[in-house]
Amino acid sequence: MKKRVLITGAAGFLGSHLCDKFIGEDYEVIGMDNLITGDIKNIKHLFNLKNFQFYNHDVTEFVDVPGQLDYILHFASPASPIDYLKIPIQTLKVSSLGTHNLLGLAKEKKARILIASTSEVYGDPLVHPQSEEYYGNVNTIGPRGVYDEAKRFQESITMAYHRFHGLETRIARIFNTYGSRMRLNDGRVIPAFIGQALRGEDLTVFGDGLQTRSFCYVDDEIEGLYRLLLSDYSLPVNIGNPDEITILDFAKEIIKLTNSNQKIVFKPLPKDDPLQRKPDISKAIAILGWKPKISREEGMKKTFEYFKGLSKEELFKSEHKDFSKHIK
Repeated sequence: MKKRVLITGAAGFLGSHLCDKFIGEDYEVIGMDNLITGDIKNIKHLFNLKNFQFYNHDVTEFVDVPGQLDYILHFASPASPIDYLKIPIQTLKVSSLGTHNLLGLAKEKKARILIASTSEVYGDPLVHPQSEEYYGNVNTIGPRGVYDEAKRFQESITMAYHRFHGLETRIARIFNTYGSRMRLNDGRVIPAFIGQALRGEDLTVFGDGLQTRSFCYVDDEIEGLYRLLLSDYSLPVNIGNPDEITILDFAKEIIKLTNSNQKIVFKPLPKDDPLQRKPDISKAIAILGWKPKISREEGMKKTFEYFKGLSKEELFKSEHKDFSKHIK
């Protein structure tokens, strides 16, 4: 029998690429998403496959999947500031109640579960680069706390299930990732810059632009996550690209890539926005035999081609998802 994997957040950016990966590896894939921030078009190409099923379900409610499950990957969560500032309660719930439900399902099915954590658990770091041993510098009551603390709690309850119940768990601390299927206007750096360039708008840089980020192309990220799931390591592992760049220099790269002549305009830095972000991937290299292969130049060319292929309607529409039905 084929191994069966449940992927939550399946219609999102990383979730949909994970569905593709596991289909390609000949798994039976069950995708689950309540489509708050995900888009069904990201997985529409899988609907006619006999080894893919989709459940439109909110994981903060009881989760039931008939039959055996070998693996669970929990990727259901708003991930952009625009989203989690609009739906802070749901953001907290999906990483607390949702994680609790999925850990319980994994325990019942005797399945291994991988939790998608984030570099945001490090907050605005006082240590650089960030290794897994760093505990972080997080403002628990700031506007970003709803995401940062939700993910920190998610790691804690996952390790509690591992230690108390002997559950097979994996924790991925995901750093900035980019590629096809990102939402154009979700507030993250790369789609924001590319969208502005394609629309002929000036590029918006927050603060002085000297804050840094490290961007990992989605194909590399998915391979790292896949190897982590199949490894024997239960503690958190950074999965990201340590190639660090300032936001200002990155904006200049985008202008060059898109062959545009936009100006760069500066706006105030949002509260608690991290000034540095660079993963120490020593553990991923040693334990998983993994490190990124795709350069930012190559990855950005592929990503730009994807966004260039969007319709004018998609390019010029503003983000207007209705979150009201999800606010509880």
